[in-house]
Amino acid sequence: MPTHETRLVSTRLALAGLRVHSALVFFFLIAPIIAIVPLSFNSGSYFSYPMDGFSLRWYAQAFGSQNWQHAFANSMGIGAAATLISTGLGTLAALGLARADFPLRGLVMPLLISPMIIPIVVVAAGFYLVFAPLGLVDSYAGVVLAHAALGTPFVVITVTASLLSFDRSLLRAAAGLGASQWTVFRRVTLPLILPAVATGSIFAFATSFDEVIVILFIGGPAQQTVPRRMWSGIRDQIDPSILAVATVLIVFAVALFSSINWLRSRAQAASAAIDA
Repeated sequence: MPTHETRLVSTRLALAGLRVHSALVFFFLIAPIIAIVPLSFNSGSYFSYPMDGFSLRWYAQAFGSQNWQHAFANSMGIGAAATLISTGLGTLAALGLARADFPLRGLVMPLLISPMIIPIVVVAAGFYLVFAPLGLVDSYAGVVLAHAALGTPFVVITVTASLLSFDRSLLRAAAGLGASQWTVFRRVTLPLILPAVATGSIFAFATSFDEVIVILFIGGPAQQTVPRRMWSGIRDQIDPSILAVATVLIVFAVALFSSINWLRSRAQAASAAIDA
């Protein structure tokens, strides 16, 4: 029979092995991203190590270029408009799907989240076939609607997950006190699901900001976004300013997901306060 000390040593070795394995997996996933950051400060014109020297020339070129400025403005504007649409549609859809008497829920839910499952090239081709006869190709309206369709599933999933743990006795109590349905939604439902709505909207914005395939299908030169600009810079010519933009996007992504973690902690704190 193994002694207590033997079991303790085995447990410590297992934990050490798990930490080493986790560190290796983390390094494998994060190394390609980390490698970009030092190269963005390279004074040379090549995407390779060793670096020729330290310089901010590519940041100055990226932020001083009208093409990049136009691309950033497009990405922010299109992302904000698409996020507003997807947040509204996704929240309403989640509220409907959360109802116990909602018909065909098992069919509607897969249809709503299908843009996340179907290959993006197929989705982009479908958008082109639908939008072309409507005159929405090469237009801001078409790009915004397409990005809103891509972002809506994220809102539906996050809000639906929040509503599954929602205490509906609060709604019955508010209705019993004479509150109208709109008042119940505004004063009870919305404050409780607001962290989930905000989390879904962040995912929707990130999806729009990062999307490149759909914009290649239905966007024109005027709708050039940051990912499309990066794609063009790699395909047409090796533009080292792409590395500077990529580093900025990495920082931006970290900020977005930090916001998601903060919202998740707030949601957990609110849920704990209600249970108490």
